[in-house]
Amino acid sequence: MPRVKEGKGSAKGTPPPVVQSLQKFLKTYEKHCACSQTAVCPAVRRDLKSSIANEQSLRRFCLMIIFPSHKLGGVVGDVRLSFFYAQFTLIRPDDSPPSRTPVSLEPLLSAIREARYTAGKELCVWGLRLSNPEIARLSCLLELTGRTPCPFTTLEIIDCQMDQWSLGRLGKALQFSGLHFLVLDYCRFGNEEIERIFSGLENNRKLQGLSLRYCGLGPGSGPRLGFITSQSAICELYLDGNDLQCSGALALLRPLVEYLEMQEKDPPATAAPNTGNPPRLLHKIKNKKRLAEAGPWLVKLHLADNGIDGKGGEGGLWEFTRMLTCLIAHSAHVREIDLGNNALGETAAAAVLGALRARKTGRLPVLKITVTPQISSDTFRSIWKNSKKSSTTYKKKKKARSRVSVLAKN
Repeated sequence: MPRVKEGKGSAKGTPPPVVQSLQKFLKTYEKHCACSQTAVCPAVRRDLKSSIANEQSLRRFCLMIIFPSHKLGGVVGDVRLSFFYAQFTLIRPDDSPPSRTPVSLEPLLSAIREARYTAGKELCVWGLRLSNPEIARLSCLLELTGRTPCPFTTLEIIDCQMDQWSLGRLGKALQFSGLHFLVLDYCRFGNEEIERIFSGLENNRKLQGLSLRYCGLGPGSGPRLGFITSQSAICELYLDGNDLQCSGALALLRPLVEYLEMQEKDPPATAAPNTGNPPRLLHKIKNKKRLAEAGPWLVKLHLADNGIDGKGGEGGLWEFTRMLTCLIAHSAHVREIDLGNNALGETAAAAVLGALRARKTGRLPVLKITVTPQISSDTFRSIWKNSKKSSTTYKKKKKARSRVSVLAKN
């Protein structure tokens, strides 16, 4: 289906308003890059020119350095990352000039403010070393949401380096921002560093999706994540590739299960029948300025590759399994759980299967769950049959891997 173009020119040969706005923005961005003696990001320039050609507003800014294709195999361990790298790896080392001017975030933010570009909704910053002034300018932009010409609702800072001051400044901005989704994947955090981010997420009733994959989180982050989830509006939580272990994952689940048990003991007298729908979903927000109800409303929980096994003692795994199965059997909100690449063992897998069957008996919405195949084939097959099929995801993974393979060969 051809794209619908946004507006027409007022006279023959005059570009439509959306094209004029994009052309002005590109010139402003190039001017700020020249003034700061930094490079124009090839991905931003390419996306702007593509939007101009299609006469459509650019809603997603992707600022990134150029990655050589030979790094794909060592750096990329995630299908989403693989697809992104495959899409934006434009220049091989042989094609690059001997010395490259660095790409900076600050000229892009300055251009957004000066050109008063209002259509941008998503900002993705990839693989940069972010300075304190850059984070300060970004934080000011986030804090002015509602009064700023660029109301970002999604912020992705992936595989970037930031010092403690920058993390603290960003954490403060999160308290006042209008973000609906925050991604900090592949940014390695120590205990003090991640605490600065957690402090900005407490009682946040606007943020509904949080991704902290491969961030080096340990068991100590579990209680903080559990508290934040139970006191905020977050309904999608992605924590793959960390080291929460049984104790951290258990601390994360405990507030959710305690809430379920409380609801069963003392259900609200005036509550409507439970339809299984959380108070709000990311794609069904009608009034973005309205605060969502706080509470443990997790719809998606990803804990793949987190060292959840019996190595720390069978007691920890048993207690985690009890919490997990309670969530599966009784939560009408949760729709997707990923526990892949965690050695749960046959006993825990059998308990998960029993919880899925109880969920089906209770006529709760179908739950898509992923577990490691390192269990008996009968148990694995039964879990797969009782959970939502994921054939579409498999096709996307296969396609993304194929694209990465082609780039690596080139």
